[in-house]
Amino acid sequence: MRLLPPFFARVFVGRERVLGVVFLAGFWAAQAQGQAPTEGFASDAAPKKASVQASLETQRSARTWFFSIPPPRGIICDRNGLPLANVRVGAHLGLSFPRPLQWGDGQVLEYVRSEAAEISKVLGRSITVNAESALRHYRGRPLLPWICVQNLSPEEEGKIRAAKREGWLLQPYYVRNYPNGFLASHVLGYVGRMGGFREGAVENNESLWPDVEGRDGIEKTFDAQLRGESGQLNVTYNGEGMKASEQVSIRPMPGKHVVTTLDLELQRLCEKALASKAKRGAIVMMDPQTGDILAMASWPCYNPNRFEVEYNALNGNPNQPLIPRAFRAAYHPGSTFKCFVGLAGLSSGKLTPEEEYEGPPTFRIGNDEKKNWKKEHVGILNFAQALEQSCNTWFYQVGLKLGAEVIVDYANQLGMGERTGIPLPDEASGFIPTDEYMRRVKKERLNGGNLANLAIGQGDTEVTPLQMAQAMSVIANGGVLYQARLVRQIQDVTGEVVNGYPVRERRRIEIPPEAMGALRQGMVWVVNGSKGTAHAARLDKVTVAGKTGTAQWGKKPNERTAAWFAGFAPAEGPRVAFAALYEGEANDNDVHGGTNAAPMIGMVLREYFKDAEKAKPVKPRDAEGREIDLPMTPPVAVKAELAEPVAEKEEERVPAQPTKKVSFFKRLFGRAPKDLQVPTE
Repeated sequence: MRLLPPFFARVFVGRERVLGVVFLAGFWAAQAQGQAPTEGFASDAAPKKASVQASLETQRSARTWFFSIPPPRGIICDRNGLPLANVRVGAHLGLSFPRPLQWGDGQVLEYVRSEAAEISKVLGRSITVNAESALRHYRGRPLLPWICVQNLSPEEEGKIRAAKREGWLLQPYYVRNYPNGFLASHVLGYVGRMGGFREGAVENNESLWPDVEGRDGIEKTFDAQLRGESGQLNVTYNGEGMKASEQVSIRPMPGKHVVTTLDLELQRLCEKALASKAKRGAIVMMDPQTGDILAMASWPCYNPNRFEVEYNALNGNPNQPLIPRAFRAAYHPGSTFKCFVGLAGLSSGKLTPEEEYEGPPTFRIGNDEKKNWKKEHVGILNFAQALEQSCNTWFYQVGLKLGAEVIVDYANQLGMGERTGIPLPDEASGFIPTDEYMRRVKKERLNGGNLANLAIGQGDTEVTPLQMAQAMSVIANGGVLYQARLVRQIQDVTGEVVNGYPVRERRRIEIPPEAMGALRQGMVWVVNGSKGTAHAARLDKVTVAGKTGTAQWGKKPNERTAAWFAGFAPAEGPRVAFAALYEGEANDNDVHGGTNAAPMIGMVLREYFKDAEKAKPVKPRDAEGREIDLPMTPPVAVKAELAEPVAEKEEERVPAQPTKKVSFFKRLFGRAPKDLQVPTE
């Protein structure tokens, strides 16, 4: 099986020719054929053909070394073949020492300092000489150029070439390149060098330059596949220390390529929305018909091209840009959880779509008086109406009627409380409390006030944005929990698929048509109804279904608010399921799902659905592949006119209660700062 040829046309034959494959076919092939390079490995004189100078390898005064050529790393691309990570050819500046090699330490230092001053003039920046490094190099490996400036920019390479100064040698190497900069950085991860440049005596099979390894994200998980096979370069020097021949005896083989499920343009839209409307947050978009992750954005993020040089600043940033909030941070779901409480009641038969309860401003449970976010009585409501208005007191009553067991069971069936299984390190599992947990840890029962908190997504319940999008996918497609898929396949350089990750159904949840109809109608009203809380996500030509949520965590004076909006579109036949999370500032009480999270989704979907093909509803299919008509059976008449947007305010504030003695940072994000891998040379 092969991916279509246009994919390789885009990835391998780009206008900029940044791939190492091109470099191998060009630069190293020229060396193997004996052509004089303008830059390269210790080019003191034009190398002669290896066949002509083969006898030198038998001379006592000649020296032949075998160097390992690190292979170009494989490509990571989006679902359409657009590169997310590739390889370009960079250059270090090497300084060649004049022959014969008979200098003392003072002469060596005088030479390198003099040359460094000239380099500074050419590059327009100060170049500092590491005296000890220069001396160690001259004593142990004087035939080879000493790397005095690492990682030249393309502009600096041009300046060095133009200078044409004797003894200045551009040393090419493979650079991991992220052509979209910040885009999808938390998914892709970053690479780090495996050690520094060698010093001391030359050893056979040592690397021409330090190779890199994946340190996080896809780069880390698929490091073994992305790495290729090293090549070998044979170099011979004559008795005068001049290069006599060099030959690529083994060509390096590029690594395999990882084809993700991401849609680069949708990912770009999500990150643009986060950048314009949030300091911290996350958006996840999934295909509910397959489980494919189309976009997974966390904000703030970082530029993996500059990770090593900016690490200290990133690590010290109070907004924590190193944290992938989309899948490594878990938050109280707030009122978004009411969708799942309703699903549990309606599917289990303990609640009917027509069943009504009052919506008073307060509701007493024992000695505890719990409040709705509205201060007036909102009337007698059925489920769809209560979901539209996000009536807390209605859901307190329903939660007590259902009991904890059925709510926990359906939450677990939707994939909450466990990792989704995406191939990224340190995914958070979230948490759904059980009665056993409450008795063991808190010496309480999951009933009464604790059960009421569970019914509105507060208390100890924690969900990641990825889990939220996954759960919404199940509702969107009629009850199928697919394995969340981030990688479609692994391919070799010929395009042959060596590993495939097909769409996989984990389980089916039996949801009666009347239950699905009431749930979907309520979610449509949340966005489009006169009393809904997510008018900011409403579109003109596409019906969006969703649910807002607002929840607090932490203790004063550092209490923060998580604002949610989650759902799917088009409601008649969903193509995307989504979850948006807005993380508020400490002690900012003016943060709400409808005013902070819903506008981000509205911004994304308005752009995404400009493509008419993407806006067409698509029907899900049953286990036999037959199309399913998703029911929309409203218990009351559809509401046509919108009132002024309503800002949902969760009055019930329940601080997070740690299940064990771990730091707040680790509980929220899955690991403490010290667990982050610091880049090393």
